[in-house]
Parts: sequence; structure tokens; C-alpha cells
Amino acid sequence: MGGKEEFYIEYFQQPGRAEAEIEPDVRGWLLGFYYCASGDAPAPPAGSTMATIPHGGMMRDRLTVPEKLPGWLTAEDLDFYVSEFERAGLTGGLNRYRNVDRDWEDLAAFAGQPITVPSLFVGGEKDGPTRWGGAAIANFSKTLPGLRGSHVLSGCGHWVQQERPREVNELLVNFVKGL
Repeated sequence: MGGKEEFYIEYFQQPGRAEAEIEPDVRGWLLGFYYCASGDAPAPPAGSTMATIPHGGMMRDRLTVPEKLPGWLTAEDLDFYVSEFERAGLTGGLNRYRNVDRDWEDLAAFAGQPITVPSLFVGGEKDGPTRWGGAAIANFSKTLPGLRGSHVLSGCGHWVQQERPREVNELLVNFVKGL
């Protein structure tokens, strides 16, 4: 998916690499990452995306740190996230990306099988995975026969529950009530 550049999942897979980039300035990196993946960030210049990194480059070079916090991110929340990552490090979170090959192995027995339990999809219109996953979302009637709703929130980015808490909570409550 990275084309001539390195896709972010590959970038995060080498132990120590992303940590070395992030740990000197956890606050600045997190703020840039949160902002750039949100619906508030302006569209990147043509041919540029935070999801890919030039070979030998750093993700930080693709991030924009806003002058003020977006309305959905409080200073207290950012302080908490920063203090937790400074205390515990980033390896635990990044290990999610380092385990993707094992996912394919562990889930091989279920390849092609629909997910039949009741489900709900909520994504952001400006979220990279929602945009890249358009074909999969369009195929939900076959892959998720228990789907009770599919909602792409206009103008929203990756952090749907922070960017649109009222709408997400309303969708979740209605989903649970319908079970």
C-alpha cells in the first residue's frame, strides 16, 4: 500500500525504530499524529500522506503539529497520554503492528468465512483505513451478515469516539438496544 514509500505498518514493525523517533519528544509526536489522523487536519499536499514514509525518513516529517489543540482533544487528555507513554514506553502499543503476520497465521482457518454475530461499523469519512477499506465496507452484506448498521461520519477522521462522542454513543446505545 505504500507504493514507492514505506507503509506505516511496515515502518512500525522494526523493533526500536519508531520508539527512537518518538521518545525524544512524545508530546510533539503524539499531538502531530493525533491531529494529522483527525478530521480537523487539512488535506496533505498532493502525493503526500502521513501513512507512508520515504525510505530512510521518519514519520515525524509527515506530521503537522497544530498551534492549538483540536476541540476534541483536551490538554488534560493529552497530558495523560503523554505521561503514560513516557512511563511505559511505546513498545506495547507498537507491538500490535509487529504481530500482523501472526494474525494471518492464527486466523487462516477462518479465511473467507463471514462474521455472523451482530455487528456495527462506525468509521470516519476522512480516516485512511475507512477510505482504503471502501471495497470491504461495500461488501459487508456478504462478510458481515449480522451487521446492524454501517455509518461513516462526515468530516470525521480516525478518532471517531473522541471527535464525535455524542454520535458514536448514540449509535452504540441504539445498537445494544436492538440486540
